[in-house]
Amino acid sequence: MAAPDERVFSAFVAAGAGFAPEYEGADSYEVVPFAIANVKWRGVELQLRGPQARIDVLADSPWDVGPIVGYRGKRDDDVSGPVRRLDEVDAAIEAGGFIGYRFGGRADGQGEIGVEASFLQDVSNAHDGFTITAGVSYAALRWGPLYANVDAETTYASEDFSRAYFGVTRSGSAASGLRAYRPDAGFKDVSAGLTVGYQFNERWGALARAGVTRYVGDAADSPVVKDGAETAGLFGLALSYRY
Repeated sequence: MAAPDERVFSAFVAAGAGFAPEYEGADSYEVVPFAIANVKWRGVELQLRGPQARIDVLADSPWDVGPIVGYRGKRDDDVSGPVRRLDEVDAAIEAGGFIGYRFGGRADGQGEIGVEASFLQDVSNAHDGFTITAGVSYAALRWGPLYANVDAETTYASEDFSRAYFGVTRSGSAASGLRAYRPDAGFKDVSAGLTVGYQFNERWGALARAGVTRYVGDAADSPVVKDGAETAGLFGLALSYRY
């Protein structure tokens, strides 16, 4: 098979490890895989963002449009605290789509602003709900081999999603000691993040990501969050490769 033409093929792959909460609302953390990738072929780009994979079918334009598939880990009795005695929430496969637009910035990309919205629906009967996320990103720095991006987003969760991850049934209350709670649909969090990268040479580099999430609305009032933390952090460090 012939090698891909470098004029129509490019790739950026970063892989490493990170720290993230054990579950939504947890105050305990675990080591998780951390990965970011952009693989572009003839105007179509496969993008990997942690546990989500998506395809941008308009990668050669300012618009970003395409499908998403995501994975959400299970919550069972392996977690810390009284939450381990609540009903188990199975691992979920979620599918949906996204649309975004990028504008502004210099020729090297600094100053570019991106806005995006995405929709994900559970297709595995784990929580049977959906989420809608809206966000904005800004290319804050392009200085030789050093670059930095900042971003912010908020997520709306359906009633089924909210009750699966933030609700406490009567039986769950009796088993865990947490009060019974039935949240409604609504905005569940706001988040902000910083991604910083450095290129050692044309091919190899390093990338770090730090983020913070604050629960709001019915999610913040949940006994699951009250027993854990209303503010969650995320940190990841990876080695990157460009082709």
